[in-house]
Amino acid sequence: MTTVEQARHVCSLGALQSVLAMPRSVPILHAGPGCGQKLWGAVAEANGYQGAGYAGGSAVPCSNFTEREVIFGGEDRLREEIGNALKLMDADLFAVLTGCTPDIVGDDVRRVVQEFQKRGAPIFWAETGGFHGSNYDGHERVLLALIEQQLAKGGDIEPGLVNIWSIVPYQDTFWEGDIEALSTLIASLGLRPNTIFGYHGGPNALARVARAELNLLVSPWLGLRAMKALESRFGTPFLHYPVLPIGPAETSRFLRQLGEATGVDSKKVEEMIDEQERRYFHFVGRSADILLEVRMGIPARFVTIADSFYAPAIARFLAIDFGLRPEQTFIIDRTPPEYQDAVRSLFAGIHDDLAEPPVIFTNDGGVIRETLRNVTFPSRPFVIGSNWDRVLAKEFQGYPLSVSLPCSDRLVMSRSYVGYEGGLRLAEDLYSVVFSYHQ
Repeated sequence: MTTVEQARHVCSLGALQSVLAMPRSVPILHAGPGCGQKLWGAVAEANGYQGAGYAGGSAVPCSNFTEREVIFGGEDRLREEIGNALKLMDADLFAVLTGCTPDIVGDDVRRVVQEFQKRGAPIFWAETGGFHGSNYDGHERVLLALIEQQLAKGGDIEPGLVNIWSIVPYQDTFWEGDIEALSTLIASLGLRPNTIFGYHGGPNALARVARAELNLLVSPWLGLRAMKALESRFGTPFLHYPVLPIGPAETSRFLRQLGEATGVDSKKVEEMIDEQERRYFHFVGRSADILLEVRMGIPARFVTIADSFYAPAIARFLAIDFGLRPEQTFIIDRTPPEYQDAVRSLFAGIHDDLAEPPVIFTNDGGVIRETLRNVTFPSRPFVIGSNWDRVLAKEFQGYPLSVSLPCSDRLVMSRSYVGYEGGLRLAEDLYSVVFSYHQ
């Protein structure tokens, strides 16, 4: 048996938070008592202090699957729970998500949910028993279930409408700010972003998905199955951009590709990029005196411990835009083996001294700790990870910044590191850690 130290994500049922990320949407758990509360505590409360929100936390309906349901089956109990939720919960969309026990017992959840669907109830279901994988896998299961059961063709294609699909809500500490930042970038080209998750998301946004000109997937690998399902069902092409754009180099590259995919005039794209880059370098230039100061022990190296969304994005920003050396990277989201080479390629050539910066795929805090103990750091590095890694950073006098689950040393509201502005925010946060150690 393999033991994993210091969990950095949760099981597939954690996708209940993906449902809650769509306004006025309610998950109904067909699972054991306590599962939902523990998952919410880990993914939301201990991760930037993201609250319960609308119908989250202890308000989530649950069938409380017990020994009785193991013996006699839990379909009647689920049917009762769905009926009560539809009567009592004021929502526009419901999602039945299964836990481990009903998936093992073999409850016919599809049949129970279809009974309510035939009556016109706005409800769908997804099989999310914990043994299916992590909440990254659960998130895509929810996406595929939405596409299959809730989305329908309707109306003509709306030119300029772009659906945004990207990070995993709540698992990404900065998810809502990131979605808003992506929306702002898309709108800057004269396009109309359609966000499924977050403040502007929900059932109304879902109703527009089939009318979009383009599906935009900003993700290294998660969501590709969903994009292909949307393309097959509605004929909508998709642009796969494999890394979150942080800072000027990556954001400008992202905007050029998006503009080309949507037919935006290249002159307009370049004018917008030029204005944003000049603004970015104006603020960086103001700080150049202190950023180039050698007496303050400004780090020249960094360690990244995050998922395949954030680790490559941060590494590319710090290496390409700030010239820092990526000493070691750990990818913690259990990236499927078939996508690991593609993720590694995002690090290739980002620093002149390293043709291929060292990348390790592991979610085990023990492996991370022992690996870093064998690294000789010539100077104090940035350690960009989670709360777990703050203790480890003390061993080699690193400067820690929490950007990944668990993140309970920061309150996160609308913060984002995406885009030109996001690059400035990340630089502020990182170097503020350094300066705070010298007070």
